[in-house]
Amino acid sequence: MIDFKKKINIVPRWIIASLDGLIMFQSALLAFWLRVNFDWSDMEHFNVFRGALVYFLAGLLAMFFTKSYVGIVRHTSMRDGLILLRTIAITAGIITILNLILANFLEGRSHIVPFSVLIIAAVLTSFSLMLYRLIVKDIFRLLRSNAEPNLPRRKVVIYGAGEAGILTHQAIAKDSQYKFVTYGFLDDDPSKKGMKIEGRSVHGSLEVLEDLVKRKGINELIISILELPAERKREIIDQCIALGIHVMTITPVNQWVDGGKQPGSLREVNIEDLLGRDAIILNNKRVINYLNGKTILVTGAAGSIGSELCRQIARASPGFLIMLDIAESPLHDHEIRMEREFKDLRLHSVLGDVTDIKSLRRIMENYQPEAIFHAAAYKHVPMMEKYPEASVRCNVLGTKNMADLAVAYGVEKFVLVSTDKAVNPTNVMGASKRIAEMYVQCKNSMRINTSNEPTRFITTRFGNVLGSNGSVIPLFREQIKNGEPVTVTDSRITRYFMTIPEACDLVLEAGVMGNGGEIFVFDMGNPVKIIDLARKMIHLSGKIPDVDVPIRITGLRPGEKLYEEVLNDAEKALETHHKKIKIAQVNPGSYAQVNREVDLLMNLVERENEMDLVAQMKKMVPEYISKMSRFEVLDGQKVEK
Repeated sequence: MIDFKKKINIVPRWIIASLDGLIMFQSALLAFWLRVNFDWSDMEHFNVFRGALVYFLAGLLAMFFTKSYVGIVRHTSMRDGLILLRTIAITAGIITILNLILANFLEGRSHIVPFSVLIIAAVLTSFSLMLYRLIVKDIFRLLRSNAEPNLPRRKVVIYGAGEAGILTHQAIAKDSQYKFVTYGFLDDDPSKKGMKIEGRSVHGSLEVLEDLVKRKGINELIISILELPAERKREIIDQCIALGIHVMTITPVNQWVDGGKQPGSLREVNIEDLLGRDAIILNNKRVINYLNGKTILVTGAAGSIGSELCRQIARASPGFLIMLDIAESPLHDHEIRMEREFKDLRLHSVLGDVTDIKSLRRIMENYQPEAIFHAAAYKHVPMMEKYPEASVRCNVLGTKNMADLAVAYGVEKFVLVSTDKAVNPTNVMGASKRIAEMYVQCKNSMRINTSNEPTRFITTRFGNVLGSNGSVIPLFREQIKNGEPVTVTDSRITRYFMTIPEACDLVLEAGVMGNGGEIFVFDMGNPVKIIDLARKMIHLSGKIPDVDVPIRITGLRPGEKLYEEVLNDAEKALETHHKKIKIAQVNPGSYAQVNREVDLLMNLVERENEMDLVAQMKKMVPEYISKMSRFEVLDGQKVEK
């Protein structure tokens, strides 16, 4: 038996050409016999051997031009069939020319191959060449399926009876890790019900899945429709989870070539597929027109949001892109990826700290950016609860430094990347981001009041970003992979989620449409229960929650909320040109007062008295009420001005 774990030797081309020629020779002999209606006595009227030999030689000549013998027989496709037909047509053309030459220039000589025999021979040759190739292909498929009898058996139904579904069926038939057995297709198009594709039935739509699971023991569903609406995809995933079957999908078309994937390649359902709403698509044309040719500075450029911002900005062909970050290795890796992906882009990486005003001033002097996207921040709530001085230094002082320099160097627009944790904050991190929001809003109001500051200050505020560094999704994925319990802090906890591209779209769109002073927020649909997200991730990994993978409730961490908000009670949401984007109407306050209080914060950072520091933050943000934190003792305590 063939060992498919080892490389199978390819038959030399000359053998394929010889075999094809032999089939053509035999087809010509049979054509003569059919021509005389199987009467051997009539065969003597024709020079059968000469005619078959000429047909054979003409076929070899045609093969030389069409290269029909080059293809690997066991991988024969429709394209190979067309090449064979072209070979036979050229062969017939050569014979026809020889017949005409004999008839017109050599009187008394009969045709080498009569036209009737030529037609019969062409039909027989086409049938024989294709038949033997298909037989070889099926033999190899059978040998392959029997070569690994111990492979895990997967009973599959494919959702989507289109071209992608056919490619998926063909791809999984060649899989070397599992023995896939396809039990047919499902499709929402009622006209396809009852049809057969690749010998497999189209059973109907999603409502027949439960019956198939019971009758056929289906344990896998593959979604092969690339443009399936998010709501329908969620229905399919939920139905699979309810029936206890594993669900997968195929890779996007652009990854079939650019990503090195094969057509029909499978992947696990990713985090975006679990998003509780359709993806938000923004007006990218305006963004491209604004960014094109400009010098852009991105801070926090090596982070989850910053790196995607850089990629989206690069697609708009800016004049120059400066990527600033304090993390050496991530910035180095990001620079290499950017240079590889955008070979013609003028870009420069700067290893720097947003709290170092001297180095920032040199950067501004050297590059003179026209727009700044400020994504540099400390964001992990429990860590910032431990180190409030670091949170204030990075999130408040870093923002102040960048905002002040933006004005000093005439930057057109300054876009602050903020968070929904700044709304009614319960932790140091959220409060520090709210103070950063207040500062840039005051800078913008100062511009309006004095008319001598050119920079327009804009804030973007969004929820948790799926798959970003430190988010719950990578944690769950790692725990499931390692066979560890999945940890959820509270069964009631909910979060709004958005994808990294969506978050960056918001930042860029805000930078273009903002006139200054706005806080842009997304309508992110309904919040998602984290425990439900954990259960879905366990199911989609092919395991059963609380059986294969336990879920452990660990208790809320310091500063953690049960739910997040994008607006506080005092804020109103104004409509914009896009129904999914709102503007939080917030009183910007007095620049002089906010600036004075920020300076006081910085003095308290230097004094390293965290209680006084957090007390000052609570004074600046009265709605900041600590939760599960040592700073709860400050709530209700009167803070002297």
